Amino acid sequence: MSSALPELYELILDGSKVGFYPDRIAAWQRGEKIAPITIDAAWTRKCNYACEFCYAQMQASEGHVITKQVAFDFLEDCAEIGVKGVSLISDGESSIVPFYAESIEYGARLGLQIGIGTNGLVLRKPLLEKILPHLTYLRFNFSGGTREGYARIMGVDPSWYDQVIQNITDAMAIKRRDNLACTINMQLVCDPKHGDELMPFASLAKTLRPDYAIVKHCADDSDHTLGVDYTHYKDLQKTFEAMEAMSDDTFRLTVKWNRIKDEGKRTYARCYGPPFIMQLSGNGLIAPCGFLFNEQYKAFHIGNICHTRWRDIWASDRYTTVMAYLASSEFDPRSRCGPNCLQDRTNDFLYQYTKGTVALPTGQAPAHLGFL
Repeated sequence: MSSALPELYELILDGSKVGFYPDRIAAWQRGEKIAPITIDAAWTRKCNYACEFCYAQMQASEGHVITKQVAFDFLEDCAEIGVKGVSLISDGESSIVPFYAESIEYGARLGLQIGIGTNGLVLRKPLLEKILPHLTYLRFNFSGGTREGYARIMGVDPSWYDQVIQNITDAMAIKRRDNLACTINMQLVCDPKHGDELMPFASLAKTLRPDYAIVKHCADDSDHTLGVDYTHYKDLQKTFEAMEAMSDDTFRLTVKWNRIKDEGKRTYARCYGPPFIMQLSGNGLIAPCGFLFNEQYKAFHIGNICHTRWRDIWASDRYTTVMAYLASSEFDPRSRCGPNCLQDRTNDFLYQYTKGTVALPTGQAPAHLGFL
């Protein structure tokens, strides 16, 4: 293995890094209020794509428009209370707001690690030049391998496939030219029914050579709105293995096996993850997780940054009450949550740790520690 990119192979892509925060875990166990390590956020709920697997269609709730000032106040509050990383992903395409680049630069200047997940259509070279120096990671959501498959699955014109490929090429060229620390990757959200897109995706990714490419499960809600059949992932095991075998010294292709093999089932009986990794909707709503964004889960909604500062929402009794309820015996995620969630691996580790069945990790911390 090449020594030129050791950080590439030290990334944890199918688990949780929460164990590398022993002080925060200890404070949480003492009942103290802790700042989330990671917040998965969006500046808007709007999107210029229409992906058939989009979870945001199940997350509709009342909200507001996040302005530049509101976004900047939120970032300031994150830095103030001790948040480590902010990922611009969540339930909207943040790249389409006019203050996108400014927010990335401002967040980084505050000392936050900033990561983004995007369909990448608007990330042409001038914008990439502005944001790449300030990013910890840049993820292109690219859920198709062929031009036709990409257009069908992601609900766009086939020509957009070509544009995004050019944007990925430009991003890698800028990174190499300036020796930037930002890790660039491509991600395919796999619904088993689109298994024929997997090998074309792998071949394309190896040609474009981002730092790594990843294949992940497709999340669904408890009503199975998207109709994902998790039992069919096992039919793709040999394909997944063939994809991973395409990795080499400077390119990694990995499959999120833990999330795919569990078929959406949970083994932990408590929801401990939200205090460590939370989510912000593109309409300003703060909720423990994206699954609970929907208006039908209003009992779990904590506040909205469009009319209350995030630092005040975090300090509120309401925040404490919701977090305590999720961690109590009255809430069992095995029966009350949809299959898979952002907090799944963190939930699993914390549950096992409190039971004494796993220990805190030792040794050097992995890269991207601000993103659990």
